[in-house]
Amino acid sequence: MQTSHDIQITRDVKVPMRDGVLLSADIYQPKAEGEFPAIVVRTPYGKTTDQSHQTGCFFAENGYAIMYMDVRGREDSDGEFIPYRNEGIDGYDSIEWIAAQPWCMGKVGTLGGSYLGRVQWLTALHKPPSLKTMIPLVTPSDPFVEWPTGLPNPQHICWVYRTSGRVQQNLNVVNWAEVYDHLPMIEMDEKTGRRSEQWKEEVRHSYLDDYWKHLCYQDKFDQIDLPVLHISGWYDDEQIGTPLNFIGMTHTDESKKSKHHQRLLMGPWPHQVNKSTTFGELEFGPTSIIDMHQYQLRWFDYWLKGIDNQLMEEAPVQIFVMGENKWRQEQEWPLARTAWTKYYLHSDGNANSLFGDGTLSAEKPKIGEPEEDHYRYDPSNPVPFITEMISSQIGGADDYSAIERRDDVLVYTTEKLTEDLEVTGPVTAEIYASTDGRDTDFMVKLLDVWPSGYAQRLTDGMVRGRFREGMETPKLLEPGEIYPFHVDCWNTSHVFKKGHKIRIEVASSAFPKYDRNLNTGDELGVTSEMKTANQTIYHNEQHPSAIVLPVIPKR
Repeated sequence: MQTSHDIQITRDVKVPMRDGVLLSADIYQPKAEGEFPAIVVRTPYGKTTDQSHQTGCFFAENGYAIMYMDVRGREDSDGEFIPYRNEGIDGYDSIEWIAAQPWCMGKVGTLGGSYLGRVQWLTALHKPPSLKTMIPLVTPSDPFVEWPTGLPNPQHICWVYRTSGRVQQNLNVVNWAEVYDHLPMIEMDEKTGRRSEQWKEEVRHSYLDDYWKHLCYQDKFDQIDLPVLHISGWYDDEQIGTPLNFIGMTHTDESKKSKHHQRLLMGPWPHQVNKSTTFGELEFGPTSIIDMHQYQLRWFDYWLKGIDNQLMEEAPVQIFVMGENKWRQEQEWPLARTAWTKYYLHSDGNANSLFGDGTLSAEKPKIGEPEEDHYRYDPSNPVPFITEMISSQIGGADDYSAIERRDDVLVYTTEKLTEDLEVTGPVTAEIYASTDGRDTDFMVKLLDVWPSGYAQRLTDGMVRGRFREGMETPKLLEPGEIYPFHVDCWNTSHVFKKGHKIRIEVASSAFPKYDRNLNTGDELGVTSEMKTANQTIYHNEQHPSAIVLPVIPKR
């Protein structure tokens, strides 16, 4: 048992950066003699929130000096806020500043989620000598990994508005549905009533150029040699980054000592992890919430205090299996025993809507079967993506049965399952399609259909035609040509129960999660002209469209 310390809090400590800019920090520390390890948390959302205070007090009581800092240009810190552009260097300077304080033993860890998670990765690339470990939660990926459209997702303007100026802006005074609907996208900031050069600059850079590469870290895991505790949830709207980061840090050169010091925790949570046992209509049970502070404390105790708490003797992956609603430990991600199983699209040529004839099965299409389905995609009437308008959580475990009544949604469903089926891991789809446009989108969604008809969204993904060969090389489509489109549908861990059905949807829009493709092939984000596109999805012997599910065999 550790000693519980009385604490002291020092507000608005001015921490100098190398260019002379002063950043403001609140420091929580034990009221005791001696040296303590430190934890650095750097945020654009204000360092004085209730959550910051609770976390600061907890770690100080447990023998840490924890510094909450307003990033450059936000709240009480000087300088100009340009998202992510200064975080690597400022993170380095902040870590080395606290490590040099007489009450710090010189070992520092970092902590935080979302923006605060990517801050840690960008900092780690600068290799501050005193940084010994990180706990990034719900971390954004590199540009265009989450939103592979060449443009910010429409709801990103909500975040840009929120963080414009020095203090938080009130999101409730803007009609967000009206903002998201506005074209051209480059003017969406003006529709909020608050002009943003940041937004306009992001829209102008509509492919992966040097402007964006400055923010990339997921191609540089070989440069980071640190123990990392990766945390996210299956319904986190930035979920894709956390498993990718774990994979990136565990699949590097064998000589890197931290290769075997990575841990992955995935719960049944949205972006606000570990807050409730329920999400939407689903109840995941009392064990779905853990004592996150204690979980993180154990990690820091091992890596910063050297306490032998058997942390490294445990399995490196801990996942919550939805449907079964149980935690499980695993040795790797993806799971080595995965049976990658293709479920193929079939129909009699009319898979349009919930009432069509689309089916899904492990049987390959045969010669003589109907070969294709058709639908019209009209950008002025996009397929809705169910979400709240404010961007704090984009989508969830929502019921898509009403959306599936539309004829521009192709629906493919299995027969009722005769036994439980576990799907755990990355989900991908290979869709063969053509269009009469020069550019268009294809979306794929995986759902669990309950006996009641509730069509529960599990995960989804999309591909934009011009970026089918990568985000650096936009290339327009040839009308009528059949292309294979690889769709990354992110990850899940879910048991489809006996009597349920597996379903996928194929469409060309999911608005406002993704911006609408206007189908013209024109420069992205700066025009308003729309065209309706006629889409064809192929499912024949030569073009066997399928979704690939990571099926986990029963032990």
